[in-house]
Amino acid sequence: MTAYSCAPRAHTRASGSSPDTTPRKSVFGSLIPELQKAVAADGYVTPTPIQEQCIPYLLEGRDLLGTAQTGTGKTAAFSLPLLQRLSKDSHRPKKGTPKALILAPTRELAAQIGESIGTYGRFLRLSHTVVFGGVNQCRQVTAMNNGVDILVATPGRLLDLIQQGFIHLNEVEVLILDEGDRMLDMGFIPDIKRIVAKVPTARQTLFFSATMAHNIVALANTMVRNPVRVTIRPDAPAVEVITQKVLFVGKKDKDALLISLLNDPRINKALIFTQMKHAANRVQKKLSAAGIQGASIHGNKSQAARTRALDGFKKGHYRVLVATDVAARGLDVDDISHVINYDLPVEAHTYIHRIGRTARAGSDGDAISFCCEEDRAYLREIERILGKPVPPEMGHAYHCDKAFRASKPVPRGFGMRGRRPSATERPIIYSGKKRRSRRN
Repeated sequence: MTAYSCAPRAHTRASGSSPDTTPRKSVFGSLIPELQKAVAADGYVTPTPIQEQCIPYLLEGRDLLGTAQTGTGKTAAFSLPLLQRLSKDSHRPKKGTPKALILAPTRELAAQIGESIGTYGRFLRLSHTVVFGGVNQCRQVTAMNNGVDILVATPGRLLDLIQQGFIHLNEVEVLILDEGDRMLDMGFIPDIKRIVAKVPTARQTLFFSATMAHNIVALANTMVRNPVRVTIRPDAPAVEVITQKVLFVGKKDKDALLISLLNDPRINKALIFTQMKHAANRVQKKLSAAGIQGASIHGNKSQAARTRALDGFKKGHYRVLVATDVAARGLDVDDISHVINYDLPVEAHTYIHRIGRTARAGSDGDAISFCCEEDRAYLREIERILGKPVPPEMGHAYHCDKAFRASKPVPRGFGMRGRRPSATERPIIYSGKKRRSRRN
């Protein structure tokens, strides 16, 4: 199975015209030569904080409970020790029986993890494959029949293949669950419990999540034993290097404002967030009609369409990518110059996650947010989390003074507690329909 999309950036690139590609004295020095060579071959020399904290414990075989977000380097933090552990086993994997299982909530994240495994393990005689829904299972079944050391999977497709007898988990030595909070949000917890029940209890277990609410910790505690706890909080440093501003605008003028912004040649590569799937499609069509080349990704897109959109954005064929939060989860592209919040997120912490996709690898980045009159409660909560106001830009052609002067109290229970506003609080976004989880 060939992984696609971009491999997560796991380390800090060396600077200077002739960088030293030999890993400095760090946790990388505890890796076997093949892994050090793979890290150096990519020009990366400095471990990120999560790698510094996780790798020594994981090499000792400890269970781990990690709080870390996209872009912190957690994929390498668990991939490198996993590869080192499996490299010591000279036995070929049996048909349909992996030695390690990595669970991810979305197809894109699973594919990116698979690509990273391939990158870091390029000098080792280890095999891996990725299985997820939305595509024909034949190639995935063929790969499993050939035997793989490492299986990266989304829960739905994994259970399908287990039920068909193509995958057996009775020899899994290492179980890794990535983005546990997203698993919970997408309704995968029953599937996760069924999968974990099929894995030997004598195993190493790693559980990663961007947040650690009580229900997430309760789930993790059913899986890990005496875990090391690692918490990485990159939000504040990341936000400080991003130029943020809010543009107050009437709802009917948002498209025109977006088009006027994107006509600025300084916006080299923009990631635009909408709250709903249909809005992502509509915005992308509006931009296309205005001569702005772009693509959109969301959960209703076919896997082939999502792959084309992501690859096109990564390679520069598209200057603009319009996305929903779920579809963009795990997206990690180094050269995004601007993040534009066409719709403000309901959850304040989602704002942090969104804008953190710019200003990567020491580059500059801009985050622009549109705020309508009914969005003021969400902006207020975002500013509370940031600890300061988002600077407004008042001079644009579509400024809405009514939105600027709107004063609406934050709904009781909003923000940190994670309650969704009612239909009357934000009728444009929430229609009262139940959100159904999608099996990946």
